[in-house]
Amino acid sequence: MQGLIGKKAGMTQVYDAHGNRQAVTVIQAGPCVVVQRKIKATDGYDAVQVGFDEVKESRVSKPAAGHFKKVGAAPRRVLREFCLDAGEDLKPGDMVTVATFDKVSHVHVTGMTKGRGFQGVVKRHGMSGGPAAHGSMSHRRPGAIGQRAKPGRINKGHRMSGHMGHVKRTHRNLRVIGIRVEDGAILVGGCIPGPTGGTVVILKSNKKADKAA
Repeated sequence: MQGLIGKKAGMTQVYDAHGNRQAVTVIQAGPCVVVQRKIKATDGYDAVQVGFDEVKESRVSKPAAGHFKKVGAAPRRVLREFCLDAGEDLKPGDMVTVATFDKVSHVHVTGMTKGRGFQGVVKRHGMSGGPAAHGSMSHRRPGAIGQRAKPGRINKGHRMSGHMGHVKRTHRNLRVIGIRVEDGAILVGGCIPGPTGGTVVILKSNKKADKAA
């Protein structure tokens, strides 16, 4: 399978074989249950739908509960679809673990960034603001945003105050530092989007491993 659903467990540090310290993010990847098998004859494409993060049946709708009962699986909070690897065949009810990333050198990780709420232009866009001296009436304001009589409007895309964060972001080609099958965890180099405990989607990258690795 080309990917897996996981949960950001946090960041830590590990040492490589040369004694160099590496910052890594620990992701609880799976286990995910195969809920539905999509085939080209009936659905128009080949893929599998998997579920992650088991929840009580009372937390899902009745149609969703029936969807899981059909394969004899407990309800899951998150559902995603993934393509299959060449020659791979999965059936509804099968469990997919972090072992699917064995011999994978790099991955893409997608998640929702931390939400910052409504923010001004200084924090949201890094503007310098106005004078900080006593008496100034525009310490953290954006300044002039209008134009003259022609065209007499504000251009689209103008940087202004507004909602910051809580958007989907993907960090690409992160190096896989280690896989711990017994713990269901994968260690990737660097940081990934979202807060601790946030749901992420991990996809295999076609980037070739470095010779030094």
